[in-house]
Amino acid sequence: MTPTQRTRTYWLEHAWLDTHVEPGVALDVQDGRITAVRTDVPTPPPGADVLRGLTLPGLANAHSHAFHRALRSTVQVGSGTFWTWREVMYATADRLTPETYRDLARAVYAEMALAGITSVGEFHYVHHAPGGTPYADPNAMGEALVEAAAEAGIRITLLDTAYLSSGFGRAPDNHQLRFSDGTAEAWAERCSVLKDRDHARIGAAIHSVRAVPADQLATVARWAEERRAPLHVHLSEQTAENDACREAHGCTPTRLLAEHGVLGPRTTGVHNTHLTDEDIALLGGSGTGTCMCPTTERDLADGIGPAVVLQKAGSPLCLGSDSHAVIDLLEEARAMELNERLRTRTRGHWTASALLRAATVDGHAALGWDEAGTLEAGALADFTTIALDSVRTAGPLPRLGAETAVFAASAADVSHTVVGGRHVVRDGAHTLVPDVPRALADAVEALRG
Repeated sequence: MTPTQRTRTYWLEHAWLDTHVEPGVALDVQDGRITAVRTDVPTPPPGADVLRGLTLPGLANAHSHAFHRALRSTVQVGSGTFWTWREVMYATADRLTPETYRDLARAVYAEMALAGITSVGEFHYVHHAPGGTPYADPNAMGEALVEAAAEAGIRITLLDTAYLSSGFGRAPDNHQLRFSDGTAEAWAERCSVLKDRDHARIGAAIHSVRAVPADQLATVARWAEERRAPLHVHLSEQTAENDACREAHGCTPTRLLAEHGVLGPRTTGVHNTHLTDEDIALLGGSGTGTCMCPTTERDLADGIGPAVVLQKAGSPLCLGSDSHAVIDLLEEARAMELNERLRTRTRGHWTASALLRAATVDGHAALGWDEAGTLEAGALADFTTIALDSVRTAGPLPRLGAETAVFAASAADVSHTVVGGRHVVRDGAHTLVPDVPRALADAVEALRG
């Protein structure tokens, strides 16, 4: 993305400024960053871009598997479990090429921009050709995702994922061969070639404790530590994984990660669903983050993770759309609170502002974009506007904008998305991908072929 060079002013009818909604705010933007935030500006300055509604910092989708978007609705036929869903997912992964993945991811990331998402964390493990043969460019698949994000106009943290085994002590199965580099050292050598760009940062991921042998966990953690890069890991999503880890190592997955130096402030556990009290203390005490993906966790019947106690223990929360059963970070924020209400039969576990922080500044921090997620001078000029006059949002007072955004609005209410000072979505239309529904349909159809 090319940042703007001249000073540009955006006038926000209403803006969420971390703790409250402020009417009449002017943002001055230059070189892709906010240079000034001026409040008490009741009318648009001459020449300003006018954003009617409620403007938030851009939303951060901290956990994505872009190719899972091709599964939407398909996996709702019949019954089953996470493990039967996984077989359908593997069959889709088998059909990906760098070209088809770029086209699909471009459309998926455009869908995200339409939903107000300005940064995505792509948990990427489909590295090689079917059967495990590397492409001529060993990072062809990762580069396709980085290119797709650029074409869709959003930022990406490519969380290049180590995936080396099918289970504790078991070699990858036929589907998983294209995920594996053989060893963590070979994984590190391959992904060290990937480079940051203006719109892209390179991070690391451990797929899970079942997919990376215990004696190789430290290699991945060390790679991330040396680069000060974010490190993510699927953690305790399924009780079966916990049981297998105890049988193999005599401890929980969280304890295993702690013993091999994986936990810490730049690490994020994804799901963190089935945890012991000791697990929660280890995660919170180390400052390891938690990425909740409520729409996927309920779609796959995973369970409801202990987000409240994790946060109280010291684990920062962020949000992801994961399998893209839904791409709507406002729904993810709402679902985290509503899931907890169902579980406890009490209300008000988070304020609307706290949920928006998980969807913005804390999500960006988990992806290594510490300069994004706020509307303040020096921050990246990434923001999104929600209409306050739709059938979902009309009625509440504007000062209740945060509550309206979280508990009433949906992705369909996003009218504008600005990334690096550039309008990527204007008046509900994507400016770079002219027909996003058609792009999605074509990309999914190409995978069915």
